Amino acid sequence: MTGHGHGLFSNDGLSLSVEIRTVNSRYAKVNVRCGEVYQSLEPQIEELVRKTVRRGTVQVNVRIERNLSGSIHVNDDVLKQYLDAIRRVNPDRTDYAIENMLSLPGVIEESVDRLQMIEADWPHIQTTIGQALESLTVMRTAEGQSMEIDLLQNCDALQSALQEVELLAPLVIENYQNRLLEKLNLLVADVTSEMKSSDILKEIGIFADKCDISEEVVRLKTHIVLFRETVGHTPSQGRKLDFLTQEMFRETNTIGSKANDARIAQHVVEMKTVIERIREMVQNIE
Repeated sequence: MTGHGHGLFSNDGLSLSVEIRTVNSRYAKVNVRCGEVYQSLEPQIEELVRKTVRRGTVQVNVRIERNLSGSIHVNDDVLKQYLDAIRRVNPDRTDYAIENMLSLPGVIEESVDRLQMIEADWPHIQTTIGQALESLTVMRTAEGQSMEIDLLQNCDALQSALQEVELLAPLVIENYQNRLLEKLNLLVADVTSEMKSSDILKEIGIFADKCDISEEVVRLKTHIVLFRETVGHTPSQGRKLDFLTQEMFRETNTIGSKANDARIAQHVVEMKTVIERIREMVQNIE
């Protein structure tokens, strides 16, 4: 599900800002950005996020500002060696871009151990990420509650259309029988009762067997009940809901292909539309 979380931390030498954004996706993908100095922490940050977010595309931006005043200095001897080398190559040159000189290897030295600094900062980073995940969870929970209401309303619509199909199903056989008898009466004026009880009833029985949708209706009802129960579960079970949605579509599709009735076909189109809405929402549930 979509969401946004933010965490802040600041003390005398360290300032942290963590922003986590999630967008809908069927699978879990976590992208972490925390700057070159703290890049080694990205696997730990991803592991921390995955404990809370199990589905969706997650963007984690960790901005870290560390006060390093007094921890770096210019190595004058190394800088002088670079200048002497440049003068030997180009004695006439007198202008030197200081920013380019300072970027040369060995000119700037750090008096702090970066590894120790990262290890010391990690507990604060971890806590701030946890703060961001908490605010993210609050937002996603609110969206989940709205989605639950929407899913159940769609289940109501699906069940209502299914009830109409169930009422129409017995009429399909009756209508077929009437149409068949009308055609026979037009073709043969003296249709005997013996023919009606044998050949005609046999034909009707074959048709009734082909268009019997009672099993599909029962299974679809069961899937709807189970879907409702699963929606209310904590923690959520997105993959189970995804599977149930596929099964509901399968049964609905079979009903449409077997029913052989225009009115039922209209309800089947409506049911498929509802299931498609459910499917789109379910893709976003963990």
